[in-house]
Amino acid sequence: MHPLKQLAGQTAVYGLGTIVPRLLNYLLVPLYTRIFFEAEYGIITELYAYIAFFFVLLLYGMETTFFRFAEKENDPVKIFSTSLITVSATSMLFVLLVVMFINPISFAIHYEDQKRLLIYSAIIVALDAFTAIQFAYLRQQQKSLRFSLIKIVNVGVNVGMNLYYLLFCNSIYQTDPGSPWLILYNPDLKIEYVFISNLVASLVSIVLLSPQLFRLGWKFDLHILRQMLRYTFPLLIVGLAGMINEVSDKIIFKYLVKIPEGTSDPQNYVLSQLGIYGANFKLAVLMTIFIQMFRYAAEPFFFAQAKEANAKTVYADVMKYFTIFGLIIFLAVTLYIDIFKYFIGPEYWEGLYIVPIVLMANLLLGIFYNLSVWYKLNDITKFGALIAVFGSLITIAVNFLLVPTFSYLGSALGHLICYIAMILLSYYLGKKYFPIDYHVGRIGFYFGLAIVLFFAGYLTDSLYENLRLVINSLFFLVFIVTAISLERKHFIKPKQN
Repeated sequence: MHPLKQLAGQTAVYGLGTIVPRLLNYLLVPLYTRIFFEAEYGIITELYAYIAFFFVLLLYGMETTFFRFAEKENDPVKIFSTSLITVSATSMLFVLLVVMFINPISFAIHYEDQKRLLIYSAIIVALDAFTAIQFAYLRQQQKSLRFSLIKIVNVGVNVGMNLYYLLFCNSIYQTDPGSPWLILYNPDLKIEYVFISNLVASLVSIVLLSPQLFRLGWKFDLHILRQMLRYTFPLLIVGLAGMINEVSDKIIFKYLVKIPEGTSDPQNYVLSQLGIYGANFKLAVLMTIFIQMFRYAAEPFFFAQAKEANAKTVYADVMKYFTIFGLIIFLAVTLYIDIFKYFIGPEYWEGLYIVPIVLMANLLLGIFYNLSVWYKLNDITKFGALIAVFGSLITIAVNFLLVPTFSYLGSALGHLICYIAMILLSYYLGKKYFPIDYHVGRIGFYFGLAIVLFFAGYLTDSLYENLRLVINSLFFLVFIVTAISLERKHFIKPKQN
């Protein structure tokens, strides 16, 4: 099978385990933004930023390390169990430390009255790190269907419990507070049910993954672990720095945003602004889904493809087609923003103008993932760490410079500027250590065309909505038809005489 078709097939199957769960989770966004006040959604946004950061900390690059060592060693089961035992031990230690020091932690981040939320978050992080290695094993064994089904069940439980507590129970409570359906319901725990639902879903994943733990057995190799830790430490730096790039804006936002004079409740104002930013950030979910499903399939694919003679040609083609599909998503969301905006409550629409910036930033992040193949394949992950740290410094600097003046627009621009800088640096170093002839001219043309069509779409803002959608649809088709016309020759084999 052609390697690009193989990657596309794996991406499609992993998409089942990524798109469907993400879309199910996405259904929670319109629910949350209509049930919760902006400040309440700000709390959810901030705590899930912490969850994402500490998830990377507790995983410390072991997913990528597992893939690398599973390819090098003759016993992938031993690599898997060594990784899993190590991550499990550190995850349990993390939960213990959070519980022991919950008072100073809650005081430091201004959550003195919501300590249970912090404990729930810590347990969720630990459970997800534990299951991440098991999901990585399924990917390495190319058991993408089982991977996808468990992911779907996980999110289905999470969404189902959210709907049960936030819609069903809340509705019954309004009319019949003594109903037996409310035996496990407390109306004062509205936000807590978001985290309780996530916690139960994580436990369900552990149950569904447990058969492979008993079937494979347990092997622990201290010598291999030392080698894995040496390989993974730079990846930890990469992961932490990358997560700083992704979520630090939501963590430090409340310490940077300028509060207007005369604001009666500064804390509520800050969390409301954060909630609006978090909700509009979610409108870029299609790009996030695309990048995530691609990463699940591409990481093991890149390592396996490295053995082939035409590997660099394949990597260049993957970059080009990744960019094309990413720009299609960018145009789909921005040209049809009048439709996509209904996924969040009207109270959050004032932040819609940041959506194109966030979409483009996420696409650039995906391009950076493609570029990162040069340091992973050459076992020089320290360069990945340096690039990621460089990007995180830019992110923090831009937030400190722009958020006090431009609020969450400054946060969105921080993502965009950071990923531009990381791409340029990674491309320059990659040309030196692992040169790949990417289709830079063609990719640049597609970017230029997409940006022109995007701004052309803005010129239709004064028209009636239906007419605007028709014209924007024509712009969208222009890009797709152009891409098909230019690329179809690569898929059509010449006729044999």
